[in-house]
Amino acid sequence: MRQAASRNSATAMSLTAVACVIAMQVWPAANRAQGASTADGYPAKPIRLIVPFPPGGSNDIVGRYIGQKLTARLGQQTVIDNRAGADAIIGTHLAASALPDGYTMLIVSTTYTMTPATHKKLPYDPLKSLIPIALVGTGPVMIASWPGLQLTSLKELVALAKAKPAQLHYASSSAGGVTHFAGELFNLMAGVKIVHVAYKGGTPAITDVMAGHVPVLVNTLSPVLPHVRSGRLKILGVSSAQRTSVLPDVPTIAEAGVPGYEASIWWGILGPAGIPRHIVTKLNLEIGAIVREPESVKWLTSQAGDPLTATADEFGRLIAADIAKWSRVAKDAGIRVQ
Repeated sequence: MRQAASRNSATAMSLTAVACVIAMQVWPAANRAQGASTADGYPAKPIRLIVPFPPGGSNDIVGRYIGQKLTARLGQQTVIDNRAGADAIIGTHLAASALPDGYTMLIVSTTYTMTPATHKKLPYDPLKSLIPIALVGTGPVMIASWPGLQLTSLKELVALAKAKPAQLHYASSSAGGVTHFAGELFNLMAGVKIVHVAYKGGTPAITDVMAGHVPVLVNTLSPVLPHVRSGRLKILGVSSAQRTSVLPDVPTIAEAGVPGYEASIWWGILGPAGIPRHIVTKLNLEIGAIVREPESVKWLTSQAGDPLTATADEFGRLIAADIAKWSRVAKDAGIRVQ
């Protein structure tokens, strides 16, 4: 498992390098104006951005922000289309089946690379039916505890879990999602067995941990921040490769006692396979420019995230690497979704 985590860390480092290269590119000033389009007139009509989750989640929030910015840059409305259901499979299949003309896109997160491990019969091929367009951002998952557990560090949690195998429980926002996989990766790499308790959303999971019904929480960082600052939750570590600027005093899980651990969430844009290359390139550059805007950096930071850009090809390699990584985690941890 350490080798798998190391490979994933290398991928993240590669993405960082790509982001630096892209950041130095200068997009012609004429194309920065609102309503800019390529010589062939794209886009000539509204663009649909499918969100395969209900309104209010991170995919929806990030998708709406990017959609609003794209509308201003391209001069055509970006329409958000929430198509939730079946662990995002319904919306994803809808996008995969759309015409590959650049007028239908899909926003996904790391969960997209986990679904193949939990659903053996998908109505689309995650590596062939959809193509990568652009990365948008990344953010950490965190491990926190109920204050009544009186833990002061992640090492203390590991020691307690080893002393009481399969007696501690952790809450996550869903079965088969990022927080579930992050929790099981922690179990595998720390050599412990903390039993998973799946909730239907992050809010009920957070509420039960604050009430002491479940002692440990694995969740995305943004919705937990107010409760950490109020002292109702004790954060023990973040899953990213580097510390987050939102809580710079909180160590990463890797430096807090589980070397090589990383399980960050990322958000990105896909489209149906067959979209003309020049349209993919244009969208990649436009979205990359949006992500690098100071206003967007500030907004992402407010959501406990960081901007992340890459070429479409580099994004594709990230997807392939994560599908392989999370498939191994699912197999080793016995993750199954009914």
